Amino acid sequence: IYGDFSGYSDIAIGTSRLFGFNLMRNFAFPYFSRDIAEFWRRWHISLSTWFRDYVYIPIGGSKGNIGMKIRNTLVIFLVSGFWHGANWTFIFWGFLHALFFIPLLALGKNRNHIEPLAKGSLFPKLKEMTQIIFTFSLVSLAWVFFRAPNLSSAFSYISGIFSTSIFSIPDILPIGVILIVLLVVVTEWLQRTHQHGLHFLGDKKIPELIRWSFFYFLGYLIVAFKDNPQEFIYFQF
Repeated sequence: IYGDFSGYSDIAIGTSRLFGFNLMRNFAFPYFSRDIAEFWRRWHISLSTWFRDYVYIPIGGSKGNIGMKIRNTLVIFLVSGFWHGANWTFIFWGFLHALFFIPLLALGKNRNHIEPLAKGSLFPKLKEMTQIIFTFSLVSLAWVFFRAPNLSSAFSYISGIFSTSIFSIPDILPIGVILIVLLVVVTEWLQRTHQHGLHFLGDKKIPELIRWSFFYFLGYLIVAFKDNPQEFIYFQF
């Protein structure tokens, strides 16, 4: 879902720049988030800011007592779920994210992680890595409901995950593992303080041989996978 949506957002942003239009950034390395609040500051930024400005703030936002804040949070996440489609799976997906978010709001910790992760350091601290893994697990759990055709299928899928099959080795091609590692390490982690994952290719300090080798490698990937086209998941939204 992330590769799909972030990928075609980047295509739209890049294509627009060719025509002189600067569209806003839509993803800011969301899977490096340390809590759900930070995730939603980094994920689908255009939609999140629209809901914040035109739904959340008009109904009261973070003003009022804790009960009103929780109510407003539930509304914004349920509306976000309904925006994706008139299906109980999307509503439940939004409800789950509200449940993940509300404890941070109640404890006043929803704006704890504003600064970039591991700023000035190559590696994150153990606490930060634990927070990232925990947040990623919560988000991935909610994605099951987002992608499932109905709630019954989603709960069935989750029950399958938490069975003895969790100890089996995934059936994934080595090239898939290699590409995921390259995505996470090269174009995500090392570029996390920049606007996009290929920012380093614009650095004139990098030898042209390396830059152009990478360009050709990207071109090769496009050609290699052209015979297995898949429609963007987010086209339905």
